[in-house]
Amino acid sequence: MTFTIVVLSGPVSSGKSTLAERLADRYGGVHLRTRELMAAHAQASGDTLMMDRASLQRYGERLDRQTNGRWVVDGLAPTITRLRGSGLVIIDAVRIPAQLEALREAFGRDVLHVHLGAPREVLDARYQDRRSTSPVTELRSYEEVASDPTEANIGVLEAEADQVINTQRSTADDVEVRCAASLGLLPRLGERLVDVIIGGGYGSEGKGNVAFYLAPEYDVLVRVGGPNAGHIVPLDPPYTHRLLPSGTQANERAQLVIGPGAVINVEQLLSEIADSQVEVDRLSIDPQAMVIEEEDRIAERKLREDIGSTGQGVGYATARRIIGRGRLPDGFAEVRLAGTIPSLAPYTRRRTVDVLSDAFAQGKRVLLEGTQGTALSLYHGTYPWVTSRDTTVAGCLAEAGIAPRRVRQVIMVVRTYPIRVGGDSGPMSQELDWEHVADRSGLDLGAILETEKGSVSRNQRRVAEFDWTQLRQAAEINGATDIALTFADYLDAENDKARRFDQLTEETIRSIEEIERVSGTPVTLISTRFHERSIIDRRSWRRSRR
Repeated sequence: MTFTIVVLSGPVSSGKSTLAERLADRYGGVHLRTRELMAAHAQASGDTLMMDRASLQRYGERLDRQTNGRWVVDGLAPTITRLRGSGLVIIDAVRIPAQLEALREAFGRDVLHVHLGAPREVLDARYQDRRSTSPVTELRSYEEVASDPTEANIGVLEAEADQVINTQRSTADDVEVRCAASLGLLPRLGERLVDVIIGGGYGSEGKGNVAFYLAPEYDVLVRVGGPNAGHIVPLDPPYTHRLLPSGTQANERAQLVIGPGAVINVEQLLSEIADSQVEVDRLSIDPQAMVIEEEDRIAERKLREDIGSTGQGVGYATARRIIGRGRLPDGFAEVRLAGTIPSLAPYTRRRTVDVLSDAFAQGKRVLLEGTQGTALSLYHGTYPWVTSRDTTVAGCLAEAGIAPRRVRQVIMVVRTYPIRVGGDSGPMSQELDWEHVADRSGLDLGAILETEKGSVSRNQRRVAEFDWTQLRQAAEINGATDIALTFADYLDAENDKARRFDQLTEETIRSIEEIERVSGTPVTLISTRFHERSIIDRRSWRRSRR
């Protein structure tokens, strides 16, 4: 941020202090009040100054006559000089042209003058509302305020302003964003600061391991989806995240965000927060995220048999969110969003769009973690064996509230042997059994069977040959820029020992080269085992892991 002095003017009750406080809070500015300069000047001069509206008006007029309006710039100069070079200073407020001219003479093009105004009847009503909360003792009516000669002439500053805003026709939010735009404080919408991790198969591709590895490179970690997806991370012992981002414990500096499209099991989430020792200020849950009720889980019991669902209530809760826009049919629980849950109140203070807007304004890197896999998408999977949401990049961006043009990289995670959850969970191309995988790889069958249990359902997973057609389609749908290939040890147990690409077996390297040809996408991350140091990193875009 370059050095900028925002000079506010306008009649009493036009919204100057509200704007100044918002700019200072949102953009890290310094809010300087001219009434405080008066108090400091009176103390230094041995004058007696009462903190009431009439006394402040009279004392300000006296200083204007004595200094030709220079008392403002003289009083602010030490603070401004100390900050000069980088920062934002908001002066609240100037009252005559001479004060403004002195500031422009001292600081030139660093000054942006914003004049606020509103119709007289609006100012009158606002003044009556503020009398009980004002930091100074107010007069009995706005008419008395406006009778002051300086106040009566405040409108002449409008002609000198760089920006004029009618605060009757703009909300406080509108005034803030309009002023911030003039100051160049709003983030550039085209700056690509978001990387997305997405599943290329039926889920359980190892996204948690990849997200855990990448997390130290990011400032903000975002998760969408619901607790029907468990992402296991390589801690000791391994830990399964079902709602928090998988990098929560890999990067304790990162801000954590759960987007508005998420579906939340409150008890599960609070348990994860406690397990991961997440501080309140670190986590932001969008107040519009949907809450799962016990009725939702009960309603989904039959889906476990019908389509191999994990039965966590995500789909039913999502349906209630849609149906709940009007009068609910009998048997449907009322819709509760995260912002209505008392135990989540410390985390639902802000909307995700505002949290991310602030992050983008500061150039922070964001990692968005999708859940499940492309082949389970409600729209692109094989219906009815699908989940209740769109699991592609486009769906995840929508659930988080992130624009496509923010995306820099799309890391699509793919298994060497795709899996589906156990039971009647839908078709797979060229299904086989785990004995074949063990025989081909040289891995212990018992260890594979223990590993290949659903992270949520704990059912034995199904397995199939690598699906080349699915690979190509998933890369196309998601716009993959990178592929993370996981379970390289399932191709050959010797890959477990590989720490560099050239240490992989020749057959594995040939398979990777073909994956790159078919997908049209480089394989830049290769997971050789489930371990914190299991990933071979071939990226050209890695960031310092501070």
